[in-house]
Amino acid sequence: MSEQSAQPEYRIEDLAHRSGATVRTIRAYQDRGLLPRPERRGRSNVYGDAHLARLRQIADLLDRGYTLASIKELLDAWDTGRGLGGVLGLVAEVQGPWTDEEAARISRAELDARFGGTPDEEAIREAVELGVLERLPDRETEEYLVPSPQELAVAAELYAAGVPLAAITGHLRELRGQVEHIASRFLEFTTEHVFARYLEHRPPTDADAAEAATMVRRLRPLAQQTVDAELARAMQRLATRHLQLHLSPDAPKAADDEPRPVTLPATTVRAVQAMVGPEGVSAFVAAATEREVHKRTMDALTSSRPISD
Repeated sequence: MSEQSAQPEYRIEDLAHRSGATVRTIRAYQDRGLLPRPERRGRSNVYGDAHLARLRQIADLLDRGYTLASIKELLDAWDTGRGLGGVLGLVAEVQGPWTDEEAARISRAELDARFGGTPDEEAIREAVELGVLERLPDRETEEYLVPSPQELAVAAELYAAGVPLAAITGHLRELRGQVEHIASRFLEFTTEHVFARYLEHRPPTDADAAEAATMVRRLRPLAQQTVDAELARAMQRLATRHLQLHLSPDAPKAADDEPRPVTLPATTVRAVQAMVGPEGVSAFVAAATEREVHKRTMDALTSSRPISD
């Protein structure tokens, strides 16, 4: 038996079974140039371990978020000897955890106990939607994965202090949008001044990708450290002004809590109904108004001008 014939050989059905891909997918990869053509043996096509390894490589890159077009670029680079080690290392560095916090598990009974002892299905649904909780399937008891125990602990403390769950989740949605804006700006800033030189080639060379991965590791904690420092500074400054505003003898007195009718244009009401349904109009308008009042209050607090009534 020759060395070539001693190598494992697969029919396309066998290759599909071993790789987890379908026969149709394998043929599509061949058509796109992602997978080498099989060797022809009489009337049969024969695949080898190289095809199996390539299919597993493609599956790994798809799991990492690459498109088929970008995978082809990477594999072409690999085939021309440029290598994928540095690129995959960079991907792993970026997609790895950006915090040392470890996920935890919590049972439904424990969860209910931390938030007043009364089951709240709507609050659970919103927490799952926001990613604060992740359902764990196939469990005898209802359990959840908590990606950030610190975030859940903050919610529990706010609830214990009297903040309604709906207000907590609403605040988290708003905060998340603002934090994502900060993250986006930090990425733009570091890409322009640090990473642009590593990304001149597409895909980057193996050496450039490896060096960029090292730089990501160095810079990763800087964003959180900067935000922590600036948040502490802003909280001290704004909390002091907020306290002064409420302790001032000239501060406006709180109005009574009696609801008052407000006339809205019919077009506005119809637009809100289209978004939230007729039953949600009042809550939506109240929440939008409260948010605008809060924003204007914060603008007044951050203004450099003296606060007046």
